Formats: sequence, structure tokens, C-alpha cells
Amino acid sequence: MAKIDDVQCDISVMLGESAVPIHQLLRMGRGAIIELSATEDDEVTILANNMPVAKGTVVVEGSAIAVSVTRLLPRPATLR
Repeated sequence: MAKIDDVQCDISVMLGESAVPIHQLLRMGRGAIIELSATEDDEVTILANNMPVAKGTVVVEGSAIAVSVTRLLPRPATLR
């Protein structure tokens, strides 16, 4: 197990999605707001190396934003 302990994994959280026409994307600048298909109470998707692995909720702890894992997602058949 010692070698696997040193393996790095990129974790990201997907808050929502949006479809934007290219012409609108090209005109965006600093301060632009992109509306997402989610509300503040919706679950977020937690990704490990761009693969969905869990669902969670956004929490604020002091001045930090964090994600609380609410459930794990089943592994795809190709990874079993």
C-alpha cells in the first residue's frame, strides 16, 4: 500500500452547466456572469481525474468554501 499512498488525484467540483453561444463567449470579459442550471441547494458532482465519483453539498466553514460528501457513485463497469 505504500506506493499507492503517493499517487496524486485531481479533485474538482461541478456546480452546474450552461450552454453559451460562441459569439457570447468571445464577448465575455472580467465580471461576466454565467448562469448555471443549478440552485444553491442542489447537489454538486465531485470528480476525481474528471470521473464522477460522488455527490455533495456546498458548505461554508469560516472564510473557506468546502464540499460535504453526501453519497458515493457506483464505479463504471470498465473500472471494476
